[in-house]
Amino acid sequence: MANKVMLLIICLALSHAMFAQKDDPVLFTVDNTPVPLSEFKYIYTKTNGQNADFSKASLQEYLDLYTNFKLKVHKAKDMKLDTIQSLQQELAGYRRQLADSYLIDREVTEKLVKEAYDRTQQDVDLSHILIKIPGSGAPADTLAAWNKAMEAKKRLENKEDFGAVAREYSEDNSVKTNLGHLGFVTALFPNGFYSLETAAYEAPLNKIVGPIRTNGGYHLLKVNGRRPARGEVEVAHILIRNDQMPDMIKARKLMDSLYIKLQTGADFEQLARETSQDKLTSNKGGYIGFFGINRYEKAFEDAAFSLENDGDFSPPVQTSIGWHIIKRISRKVNEPFAQVKSRLQNQVKQDARFDLARKAMIERIKKEGNFTESKGTLVQFISTLEQDTAQTFLTYKWKASENPSTSPLFAFGNEMKVTLGDFEKYLELASRKRQQLARSGIDGAVKELYNDFIDENALKYEEKQLETKYPEFKSLMREYEEGVLLFEVTKMEVWDKASQDTVGLEAFYKDNKSRYQWDQRAVINQYTIVERATDQLEQIRDFTKSHAPSAALDKFNPADGDKILSVQEKTYERGRNETLDKMAWEVGKLSPNELDKRSKATSFFKIEEVLPPGQKSLQEARGYVVADYQDFLEKKWLEELKKTYKVKVNEKVFNGMVKSK
Repeated sequence: MANKVMLLIICLALSHAMFAQKDDPVLFTVDNTPVPLSEFKYIYTKTNGQNADFSKASLQEYLDLYTNFKLKVHKAKDMKLDTIQSLQQELAGYRRQLADSYLIDREVTEKLVKEAYDRTQQDVDLSHILIKIPGSGAPADTLAAWNKAMEAKKRLENKEDFGAVAREYSEDNSVKTNLGHLGFVTALFPNGFYSLETAAYEAPLNKIVGPIRTNGGYHLLKVNGRRPARGEVEVAHILIRNDQMPDMIKARKLMDSLYIKLQTGADFEQLARETSQDKLTSNKGGYIGFFGINRYEKAFEDAAFSLENDGDFSPPVQTSIGWHIIKRISRKVNEPFAQVKSRLQNQVKQDARFDLARKAMIERIKKEGNFTESKGTLVQFISTLEQDTAQTFLTYKWKASENPSTSPLFAFGNEMKVTLGDFEKYLELASRKRQQLARSGIDGAVKELYNDFIDENALKYEEKQLETKYPEFKSLMREYEEGVLLFEVTKMEVWDKASQDTVGLEAFYKDNKSRYQWDQRAVINQYTIVERATDQLEQIRDFTKSHAPSAALDKFNPADGDKILSVQEKTYERGRNETLDKMAWEVGKLSPNELDKRSKATSFFKIEEVLPPGQKSLQEARGYVVADYQDFLEKKWLEELKKTYKVKVNEKVFNGMVKSK
């Protein structure tokens, strides 16, 4: 019986291995270390982008590069470079940064940003009733506000008029004028009103929802309608104010006459400067700028957004402040996600919704991680602290126990167990927050810090699951680890040798002297004349034709030190200066004048000497020689690696990738 069970286990293991190999076969091995097909395809596609055509030539070229890369990494591991503490710390730091990106950005930020963008594509027409929570928000006050909201809700559900109920119950300052009808609004709602925003975009039409808790209090909400977002419109206007022309008939006649002028071709900006009574915009041709919904009165907003084309202007429009003619300059509607993503990210991260989503993520981690607590341990710990009459816990003086307690505090399954000693160490480091929570008392302070501690460990627990949950995360970590090893081993085997091996560098230079040659060169003097002395330019040019630079400086620079001329000697190789390349290289030849647009100074060249092609010294060619010597050492090193480690490619798997010849 035992033999049959063992045989069954072996068969299952073999079938699993065969399935895994079939699902993700090995493309090649380096000294029997396998590289799976999925890894190669991922890195090939990522590196080549749109050029990843999977042709045989392209795949072969990249396979050669990748096998060379893997040979070097294999050598680094043989040298135990992956055990160096500084490299391990560097890798751990990168992992923490990448983990934050996956945990926070992917699960919290990206979801909220996409949600915010989708919501900004719609305007919602809302009516609401606000019941404020008086005082400091004590339980009794909160309950009273809740009951008041529920009372109003019951009357609305009994089909009473919303405006009448709102006027009686709502504590919103605008209810007297709008009877609770806010009109159309769009996301994002103010900070602290995320729950109201969510209801506005998710609640059924014409249904009373709530009470909804926000920073303002409790809200009852009715969604009257939704429409595609109006976006923003850029406008200018001409205004005739009621307080400056109270005779409405006379004001209307004036606006009609201005409208006729515009229709017959008058310039809007000029007319706004001459006639508009808006002191803030008239001197700018009436320019207001961009605005969205609910910024101005409904009549003004509707007229502005109804203009169909840039340059169109409205008939006279009346608002509470007077008469307007509005000109559309441009319109922004439904900007692409990529264009607004960065701005939305900043808004989302500064909004309370970010903390709410983060807490929801932590609750998900706790649930999936089988989180359990030993609450008695925490209760006993708090009791011990409260027995300290000096209350040192709420001061900087408190220290964790010298012998850390091993009593279990909480755990994530069997994979992560946290003790009271771990919590005490955390509390000692949280000295500033302990002091800030002094008003909460020991019980309140410990419990708040305990919740923070759970959150921190929940994220640490989730970080350990990332390689399993996110294959891309695993790939990125492998890339970075191998990249760090490649850098270190190449530095040791190639770069350091090339810069430090003076004997080898000199020998390489001697063997390859023909590579390092000067082309024809010109030694020139560059004369520069300041802007205020431009009238002397031709005189200076004539003088320099037959005199040395020192003589020119003595002649044209006054003795009082107010210099107008400077000279700088330079050497240029053929092909390195556009001005010189256009000239005949003859000693004494002057270049055309060149004006520096920034300084307004004028300069010209004079060729003093023409040097023939010749050999560069090692010092003159050092940068090029070192680079070439590095290439030489790397090729030699690769040859040695290929002799040391055997690379075996599975041609069948490779050919299976090819999509075109």
